[in-house]
Amino acid sequence: MEDIAVQPGRVPTRTVLISIVGIWLCYLALITLRSVLTDRSYFAEMLGLRTIVTLAGIAVTVMVWSILRLFDQRRVGARMTIAAVLMVPAALSLALINTQVFSKIDQRNFEMRRNPSQVEIRHDAAGNVLVDFPDPPQMTQAQLDQYQKQFAKQGIWKQLTDIAIGRYFLLLAWAALYFAMVNAEQARAAERREGEYRRAVKAAELRSLRYQVNPHFLFNTLNSLSALVMTGKAEAAETMIQSLSGFYRRSLAEDPTGDIALEAEVALQRSYLEIEAVRFPERLITRFEIPGDLEDACVPGLILQPLIENAVRYAVAATARPVTVVIRASEHAGQLVLEVSDDGPVQPENGEHGFGIGLANVRDRLAARYGAGASLVAGPRPEGGWSSLIRLPLETDG
Repeated sequence: MEDIAVQPGRVPTRTVLISIVGIWLCYLALITLRSVLTDRSYFAEMLGLRTIVTLAGIAVTVMVWSILRLFDQRRVGARMTIAAVLMVPAALSLALINTQVFSKIDQRNFEMRRNPSQVEIRHDAAGNVLVDFPDPPQMTQAQLDQYQKQFAKQGIWKQLTDIAIGRYFLLLAWAALYFAMVNAEQARAAERREGEYRRAVKAAELRSLRYQVNPHFLFNTLNSLSALVMTGKAEAAETMIQSLSGFYRRSLAEDPTGDIALEAEVALQRSYLEIEAVRFPERLITRFEIPGDLEDACVPGLILQPLIENAVRYAVAATARPVTVVIRASEHAGQLVLEVSDDGPVQPENGEHGFGIGLANVRDRLAARYGAGASLVAGPRPEGGWSSLIRLPLETDG
């Protein structure tokens, strides 16, 4: 069996990038919609800043993917554990980026508080609603400044934590999507490998069945050649040798697993019958009825050989009178019909003397090549003699 290249299932880079961009654009669309519905303050500026954060998210996710893809061939549990750990620093990085990008907006909101004794409601960079309670009136200015610094410090850490948790689950959601794509790609790769193995097995089967034809034919031909030499028919023996050489030159040049044009198959059978005509110069009469529009139809190489060999062996050789062997091709209902018939004695139907082996070889080759799309029917003709009929899909090269 020929070697089969086994390629691991990899998600195409373009597909991965589309998934990353898609999930972050979905995020951008959702937070923009929330802003439209709840608070339109600084809408244009906020949209620009959110776009920057989205681009940063895409870049960080791409970097995460460049690491995750190294573990595509690991088990699912191992990949999920690696992703869960890897997303922690990625989420923290995105939270820091988000805080830096929106820091000016937060500072502006703090400085625009007109009256610290009033309760103020505002939104942080993550979109959370924050309520600023009035400063205690008994505090001095220094105490107030210290209080505001502590409040701001606590707010930053809370904001970072909230944003990091949100980004963490967003990244995990993308990781789950990526793992699903990896699994799907690996399943498709497994199907492709299975298909390649099936084709290789079928090719080996076809090659084996095809090579069964030549040894059997060569054995019979060498026996005939030996008989000619023993009886002193040197000229006839030389003619047979030349015909045998031409036959094998043509047949061995063809791919044993491929198809050939019907015209080439007919040429091979003419060469074979020329060899048999040396043995039976008075008894073997051949006739080919091949329409010109079917000469380029594709057929398995030497598919007619066992049928014609049976006709010669069980019809021509079995009688002293002339026997006509007809090779005919026709088209019926989109199928190519090939017939090998003779008007000699009725051939055995029970497989005696190897007759069944030739038919079995043809049936096996047709089944391996076409499945249920081809058939072989053989039996006696009503008017006498024998007929073998092959039906197969009508295909042409190109």
